[in-house]
Amino acid sequence: MNAAYFLINTLFDLYLMVVLLRVWLQWARADFYNPMSQMVVRLTSPLLVPMRRVIPGLAGIDLAGVLLALLVALAKLVLLKSMSILQADWLMMLLFAALTVLKKAGAMVFWILLIRAILSWVSQGRNPIEHVMYQLTEPFLHPIRRILPPLGGLDLSVLVAFIALQAINYLLGDLFGQLWWMI
Repeated sequence: MNAAYFLINTLFDLYLMVVLLRVWLQWARADFYNPMSQMVVRLTSPLLVPMRRVIPGLAGIDLAGVLLALLVALAKLVLLKSMSILQADWLMMLLFAALTVLKKAGAMVFWILLIRAILSWVSQGRNPIEHVMYQLTEPFLHPIRRILPPLGGLDLSVLVAFIALQAINYLLGDLFGQLWWMI
């Protein structure tokens, strides 16, 4: 049963991250002709294109993508419930799905920021992946840079973003209790 839980959790969470990345790419107005963006588009289009015909975007946010992310999280929970791994009623599963999307979005922001920081240390030039990472993270880091003064060429905005993400994670853990840490 542990192996089944691991496989279901991993596969659904990976696809959920791809869907969230698609929403983030559109929100940040990232370059969709980039190879990484094209991979994300190809993986999400079969489910997202039909949904977009019915669900419009709102203020630059792809509502169809957000709904797809919620449906992917809910599908994972329904599958776990059908296997008797998860014991929850349907209303609680909707809350679980929303919290799962929120937590995975925060984790994805963390990992993208970390990848961008590492690439900035080792990159020999601008490659396509680095460019997309820049486009994705700049909406978060630019406001921090406006407040934080430059420190001799050292950019501490990523560190401040990490601290803020961790504080939000603990705040949500305090708000939702054990439920937040189980997801």
